[in-house]
Amino acid sequence: MKGAFLTIFGGILWGFSGTCGQFLMQGKGLTSNWLVPHRLLLAGSILLIICYLRMGKHILDIWKQDAKSIVIFGIFGMSMCQYTYFTAISASNAGTATVLQYLGPVLIMVLFSVLDRHLPRPIELIALGLAVLGTFLLATHGNPRSMVLSKEALFWGLLAAVALVIYTVQPAKMLDQYGSQLVSAWGMLIGGVMLMIIFRPWSIPVKIDGQVVAGLAAIVVFGTVISFSAYLEGVRLVGPKKGSLFASVEPVAATIFSVVWMHVEFGIVDILGFVCIISTIFLLSVDKN
Repeated sequence: MKGAFLTIFGGILWGFSGTCGQFLMQGKGLTSNWLVPHRLLLAGSILLIICYLRMGKHILDIWKQDAKSIVIFGIFGMSMCQYTYFTAISASNAGTATVLQYLGPVLIMVLFSVLDRHLPRPIELIALGLAVLGTFLLATHGNPRSMVLSKEALFWGLLAAVALVIYTVQPAKMLDQYGSQLVSAWGMLIGGVMLMIIFRPWSIPVKIDGQVVAGLAAIVVFGTVISFSAYLEGVRLVGPKKGSLFASVEPVAATIFSVVWMHVEFGIVDILGFVCIISTIFLLSVDKN
């Protein structure tokens, strides 16, 4: 029960974090070019300090054996995943962007089917069909002649799903050896530094007020440090399969927060599209078990 609660709590905080990003970008005029570098740099620094208090100088071990892998993860895994996700939020809303990102597990299934040279199993084909149908409903509301979701939102949402594949698959060996908290901490720090260099957010005019500070703090503290720690402890108690399943409450939470806080309106077709995509997580989880 404790493990289930912690993983669900972590997923809810992730959904809350996405809505905070929506508020900052659509309500306060921030851009993902400013928000994501600060989020990654601050969150990565805090997580790395936590890792140092727990592991000491062993936080540097990863650089002795897997320097190339951690740099690749930071640049193409962590930073790409976060930047595409928040840009998709900016172009749509937290609920839609989070659901589109959750196409990632289906893409992972397709990737390994190709790499292992085997046809998807029936339940995997059903999941793939539901993912395509859900995306079609979100983008067109069932009318192939019209686009309801903007092309920008669809592009960044689908790219976020691709980034989630890289984020999930590439660091698998490092996660087993060093643990997800340390790998994520270094990934966030590396990604944050890279995006700082690319986008130079200090040159972007931003009006800093109490709401901006509170929103950024919520994303860093609640949406990263607390949520990640709660999720990891929950996974330790219930296992990775059940943990990832419980954490799939994230898109549901993001949608609810978008409706209640940001007053985003979703129609029946939107909800049906959400259900199609989210159901793929349950199907693939059952298939693994």
